[in-house]
Amino acid sequence: MAASRHKPRRVCLAYSGGLDTSVILRWLIEEYDCEVVAFCCDVGQEEELDGLPEKAKATGAVDCVIRDAREEFVRDFVFPAIRGAAVYESTYLLGTSLARPLIGKHHVEVAHETGCDAVSHGATGKGNDQVRFELAYRALAPELQVIAPWREWSLRSRSDCIDYARAHNIPVTATAEKPYSMDRNALHISYEGGVLEDPWRAPDESMFLLTRSPENARPEPQEIVIGFDTGTPVSIDGEVLAPFALLDRLNGIAGEHGVGRVDLVENRFVGMKSRGVYETPGGTVLHVAHRAMESITVDREVVHERDRLAPRFAELIYNGFWFAPEMRFLQAAIDESQRNVTGEVRIKLYRGNAIVTGRRSPVSLYAEALSSFEDSDTDYDQADAGGFIRLQGLRLGTPS
Repeated sequence: MAASRHKPRRVCLAYSGGLDTSVILRWLIEEYDCEVVAFCCDVGQEEELDGLPEKAKATGAVDCVIRDAREEFVRDFVFPAIRGAAVYESTYLLGTSLARPLIGKHHVEVAHETGCDAVSHGATGKGNDQVRFELAYRALAPELQVIAPWREWSLRSRSDCIDYARAHNIPVTATAEKPYSMDRNALHISYEGGVLEDPWRAPDESMFLLTRSPENARPEPQEIVIGFDTGTPVSIDGEVLAPFALLDRLNGIAGEHGVGRVDLVENRFVGMKSRGVYETPGGTVLHVAHRAMESITVDREVVHERDRLAPRFAELIYNGFWFAPEMRFLQAAIDESQRNVTGEVRIKLYRGNAIVTGRRSPVSLYAEALSSFEDSDTDYDQADAGGFIRLQGLRLGTPS
């Protein structure tokens, strides 16, 4: 242990029960001679949580706390991202990025409740997650010491971790290494690393869990209606649903139609490019539907200003600044833009596509009579357009 590090008395570890965090749990005890409280945050990863406390205690933990944050994740993180049209580098719908600050929030709460003076996570020193977790800790509980084993220890591979587990009698089942890593929550599944590090190699079809391929999707199209209230999704086909239930149902419907697959090379915050493959079926439909809902309910200049903010909003989420003051400013502006985003959007799902086929709102700004090419009795005089065009083109006819 580095001499400069203060010795914690009790550490709260973000724990999944897998090989890495099981090894970290024991390593913390051995390296720091401290007590360890295991913490697991359920954000919809659908891992088997039964027996997790017993497994953690068998590895040496003094306690194991499990929190169900699925509803909070969708309501307070996913839906704000939908309202803000948050898409990183025009493609990534931020599934992993949105979950990390929530996990960090609960992590520090559990650390305080269980008397811990340090927190620890299993993120590597090359990825974005270390930044996202630790910026959350810094914003919410700067007094807690942070221990990042992958930046400290001498273990460098899965085989090293397996050897360590065997040497310390850690109860893990060592299986063959997957050809990629996977992270799942209520919004998406991400796949990266391993064979996917070759950006030319196509992902194996057997990898996907949430979506059918468009070629093997349901043969008939399906139309669904998404209801919104002030920018927030609230219903499917007229049935009002709680946030998690709505997204979970939409994942199932859209996944059957092959909607929501993305393969991209993104720019990590730490400075390198990374190839990732994502499945976000329900989130993809909500982004498409929300944009259509805005088209008839938001003033032109307001939505254009929101669209200027959206890339910055997405970047802040991706880089881990959810709890930063500039994020509060952006969210306040975005929420103001959503005051009238209420109504319904009809979407046709078919072989990988989510196609808008209708939209309606009780507060619609769309005036059929005004926009019609047919003669109509309105205040719009077509002759006025000539003067408008001449003024707009005034500078174009002046030599520069």
